[in-house]
This record gives sequence, structure tokens and C-alpha cells, in this order.
Amino acid sequence: MAHKYPDVLIHCVFSSKERRDLIPKESLPKLWKYFAGIGRNHGIPVRAAGGISNHSHLPIALPPDIRVAKAIQILKANSSRWLHENGLELSGRKVTEPLA
Repeated sequence: MAHKYPDVLIHCVFSSKERRDLIPKESLPKLWKYFAGIGRNHGIPVRAAGGISNHSHLPIALPPDIRVAKAIQILKANSSRWLHENGLELSGRKVTEPLA
């Protein structure tokens, strides 16, 4: 019986619109923890999370059954939803309703 041991590591970088400083510095550690939780819930190991107020870095280990585009979509959609739900100002105005 053959065993597969894939080790595909990807360094993802997500930036804010126009790379503006939109994420408050005090929210960054919570966002990084949230990225790790998203990965854990979807079977995408997040090796580390970091960044600054205009972009985030996520080295991930891509599982063999998830395509790159799907992994990125999962991480971006869920983190964006979390930011909106927590009322962070992402476009120069306070967001009060979650994304649909």
C-alpha cells in the first residue's frame, strides 16, 4: 500500500485595498489567532501568522485534497467576515453589518 506524504508549503500574503493602513494595530494579534483558527477548522495548517496594518503573511501547509485557490478563498473570506463582524473600519467608514 502506497503512502503519500506531500509537503507543499505556500507563503500567502493578503493586503488591504490599495495597501492602506486599515487594520488597527491592537487588532492584529486577534486577527492572527483567527487565521490559525480558520486553518484548524478547515484542515489547512497555518504554520505562522503575522503582518502589519496593511497586509498579513500566512505560511500554510497545503493539504493534498485542497486546491491552492480554495485554501486562499477560505482564509480570505473567513478573515474578511470576521473583520466586518467586529466593526473594524476597512474602507474609511465604520462597518456595522456583517457581509452576506
